[in-house]
Amino acid sequence: MADQTHVLFVEDDDVIREATQLALERDGFAVTAMPDGLSGLEAFRADRPDIALLDVMVPGLDGVSLCRRIRDESTVPVIMLSARADSIDVVLGLEAGADDYVTKPFDGAVLVARIRAVLRRFGHASGPNGPAAEGGAAVTGGVLVFGDLEIDTEGMEVRKEGRPVALTPTEMRLLLEFSSAPGTVLSRDKLLERVWDYGWGGDTRVVDVHVQRLRTKIGQDRIETVRGFGYKLKA
Repeated sequence: MADQTHVLFVEDDDVIREATQLALERDGFAVTAMPDGLSGLEAFRADRPDIALLDVMVPGLDGVSLCRRIRDESTVPVIMLSARADSIDVVLGLEAGADDYVTKPFDGAVLVARIRAVLRRFGHASGPNGPAAEGGAAVTGGVLVFGDLEIDTEGMEVRKEGRPVALTPTEMRLLLEFSSAPGTVLSRDKLLERVWDYGWGGDTRVVDVHVQRLRTKIGQDRIETVRGFGYKLKA
């Protein structure tokens, strides 16, 4: 198992759980499958998987609450599974700290592609454009400074008013995209492509919720909404 990517899969439907586990194992993943949130939390703490797939509606401890518990302890990537694309559960899962979601019923190949996309960006947290020195940002030894916000693009650390800011890898990639082009409007589709590695159209709610999460950590006024176009980082 040490040489395989370890997936924690929490799903209460026996048929879906067993079929998905088999499909993932055929694609080379090591899978720990659990039928409820409490056993899923125990497995997470015992095994420390590389990624967690959590169904929203599981007994004992629902998927959103489980995501919060995992996020309190780790930055491991989390993908939520939801039966309805328009469900408020999607937004709740993202707000709880999930990095992405997949709607059920899902195609096994699509699920594997989304898992690998998340793992790729977690394995390469640095922004694709590298450190920037535009838009009024001061750069010192790989550290970008925007007012009271400091972004260490080499050490992958962020400080606000001199205090460390804890970001998930997805939030860090999002901030690096903004800081690589301060003052430039980045569309939701462009952010989906660059941060979430989507080569196809995705749900822009993923972007909106992550931007809001990032704002709560670095300052509500640091990222500006440009209506009808996207977002930009204030220099």
